[in-house]
Amino acid sequence: MKPILQARDVGKKFGAVVAAANINIEINAGERVSLIGSNGAGKTTFVNMITGYLKPDVGSILLDGQDITPLFPRAITHLGVARSFQIPQLYGELNVLDNMLVANACHDQNLSFWQPARRRQAIERAEQLLERFALTEHRLRRVAELPGGIRKLLDIAMALTSSPKLLLLDEPTSGVSAEEKFPMMETIMAGLGKDNSTTVLFVEHDMDIVNRYASRVVAFYSGRIIADDTPAVALATDDVRRYVTGELISE
Repeated sequence: MKPILQARDVGKKFGAVVAAANINIEINAGERVSLIGSNGAGKTTFVNMITGYLKPDVGSILLDGQDITPLFPRAITHLGVARSFQIPQLYGELNVLDNMLVANACHDQNLSFWQPARRRQAIERAEQLLERFALTEHRLRRVAELPGGIRKLLDIAMALTSSPKLLLLDEPTSGVSAEEKFPMMETIMAGLGKDNSTTVLFVEHDMDIVNRYASRVVAFYSGRIIADDTPAVALATDDVRRYVTGELISE
């Protein structure tokens, strides 16, 4: 089976700081992969290189066998990569449904400049996604008035208007209370569907979330991958316990 995503000998520096070093990874279709590591470990740099916002200094990144390394972010999006952000990128003065329609218009390659975003098919698609993410009751609310958790769900629903092959989630439960984090992840996973048609990489600092929802864990430290396995195996390694979860004290 051909991997949906491959990184081959990828490296990136910012001056003397090594943000990525010899990153080699293959992600198969349908996997739920959590990227973990302390702040500055290289997780976000890796995500930014996948989406084209950063270019590797060396190496290549392939999507479905196609080298996407030289492409601009919009071209990579059209090939099937979508992303949500730690701080949701939304239109605060518009309501929830209109945010969905704007997202759909941005992703629709067949939409001409003069064609209205409020088309029947677009509205039906938006309504379906809002229902999947338990957002129907908020559809006409102004986004600026929504609580943080609802805004995060909307950001993810907007990303899915493009029906991506690969979805990147940046700390989907950050800023959410301890009581809300599991219900929120349940809503996210239910919204993604159970057919494994969308591969998911999610950056996460909460190991309870990682344990429950990831099928695989890739741990970063100082720009390098220090573990890549199931949650049970990866989280038990000495390097992860020392550099990520802090269970071991460095000598």
